[in-house]
Formats: sequence, structure tokens, C-alpha cells
Amino acid sequence: MAILLLAETANGALAPSTAKAVTAAQQIGGPIHVLVVGPGLKAAADQAAKISGVEKVLYAEDAALDHVLAEPVAALILSLAPSYDVIMAPSTSATKNVLPRVAALLDVAQVSDIIKVVSADTFDRPIYAGNAIQTVRAKDAKKVITVRTTAFAAAPEGGSAAVESIGGAANPGVSSFKSEELAKSERPELTSARIIISGGRALGSAENFQKVLDPVANRLNAAIGASRAAVDAGYAPNDLQVGQTGKAVAPELYVAVGISGAIQHLAGMKDSKIIVAINKDEEAPIFQVADYGLVADLFQAVPELDAELAKLGK
Repeated sequence: MAILLLAETANGALAPSTAKAVTAAQQIGGPIHVLVVGPGLKAAADQAAKISGVEKVLYAEDAALDHVLAEPVAALILSLAPSYDVIMAPSTSATKNVLPRVAALLDVAQVSDIIKVVSADTFDRPIYAGNAIQTVRAKDAKKVITVRTTAFAAAPEGGSAAVESIGGAANPGVSSFKSEELAKSERPELTSARIIISGGRALGSAENFQKVLDPVANRLNAAIGASRAAVDAGYAPNDLQVGQTGKAVAPELYVAVGISGAIQHLAGMKDSKIIVAINKDEEAPIFQVADYGLVADLFQAVPELDAELAKLGK
């Protein structure tokens, strides 16, 4: 069962989610070919070649594929599809734009956000904001799959796959890139951070959000996240949102400050290895998933935490 895996890249390098998706592909079984698209990404293609389990890397440098525009990338994948039984990718904002088009053009049903490979054609995926797990059997001859990579460990390095340059397919020409504004931060990227401290609406203002969370985040070298309520209130930019309509994360440590724990938020962070919750409402749903819970006023507890970290030399 040959597998084509669309790689995710960021800032010219291979994103960690790609290696995690390779693990899912290995569990399906069959030769794995990784597709890297876009100009100036030879280094990312070389990175993909080093992932254990990857047999070949296809590198398409066509300028039309820059910024992963859905139509030309889908056209390229469609041209490669006859050689593959499975087409898959990490579940990201870009691939959620590309793979449904591929599935539609192939006239197959996409299986989205898998968290477990039961067998080569059967997968588990979360539904109802993660409150239930659905087992899906894909009967189509060709399977189109996105992977919720927080559920899989990254495949290690150790491979030595060949990198093959390929051309792009005919560009449909129905979309073009105009511009983008990228948030710049010295903090770790949210979806790959080892430690995340997230704030909720209880922080009360954008000023408090920064003043309360920044000192602890600086000491722990942590990424900062936010609940949807905090983002909607204007306390934090939407690229920090964690949850069903934000980013799915699974850090080693997740600290939820003033977050009640609505199911939409839990869907994006409940796979975290250790969850710490600070909330003055002892009935807050976040305590149901927390490994450690502190019922306290966040404006007192978080500065005290910062002071204790300082004593430890953090």
C-alpha cells in the first residue's frame, strides 16, 4: 500500500508535524514517499530524507506551489495519485485547504484528524469536540487522510532516502498569493512547544494577560496560548488560540490560567502530558482533566508561582 505524505514546512524548514505523520503512515504500512512543495525548500526535503521509514522524497520547486496554494498543490497531488493507495498529511490549516480538494477530485471520502490507526483501512478520530471517538473504515480504493499529529510520536532520524526533483502540474490559475503578515515572537512555536501557559477571559484585559503570564512564560521558556474567550475579548491575537477552532497542542506541561475548560478548549489541549489548572471556581470543567488543580485567585497565585520559580533560579 504505497503512501504519499504531503509535508508541512515552516520558515524554510521541515515542521515537526511531518515526522509525527510519518509514524501514522508507518502504522498503515507500505512504502512512504514524502512530498515537499515550494521553492527554496531543498533543505526541508533533505530533512525529510533523514526521517526513519521514508523511502523517497519528492521535491517540487515550482514557483506556483509557493505558500501552498490549494489549487496548484491539489493538481500536483492528483497527477501523482495513480501511483499511490493512500494520500495523507498532517492536519494543519494549509492541508485542510488542500486535501479536501484532492478527495473531491478523486471522488473519495476524506478521513480527517485520525488519532489512531486500527488497521490499514480503519481509523479512530475525535468527534463532538473530542467528547466521543469515532471508528471509521475507509472503503475507497484510494484513501485521503489527515493526521492529528498530537496523537503520534515523531519518527526518529536515521533514514537516508533519495530526494527526487519533480515538476509541478498545470496550474489551474484560479488563485494567487497576495500578501501575509506573520506574527514574530522569540517564544517557542505554540504547536511544538514543550511548555505552554494559557490564559482565559478571567484575566480581564490585554494588559493583565501580558503582565500576569509573561514573567512565568519567560522563566519556563514557554509558549503562550489563549482560550477562545480571551481571543474574542481582544486579550490575545487569534494565532495564540488553543482549541477546536484554534490550534491543537500536546506539550509536556500545559498550565491553564483562568480558563474554565469549555469542551471546545479541551479538544485542543487534553492530550497534554501534564495539565495544571489555576481557577478560583472549584466547579470549573478544567479541573476534570487537570493532573494538578489549584483553586485560587490567579492574580495572587501566578505571581507567587513566579516568585517560587525565581528562588529555583529559573
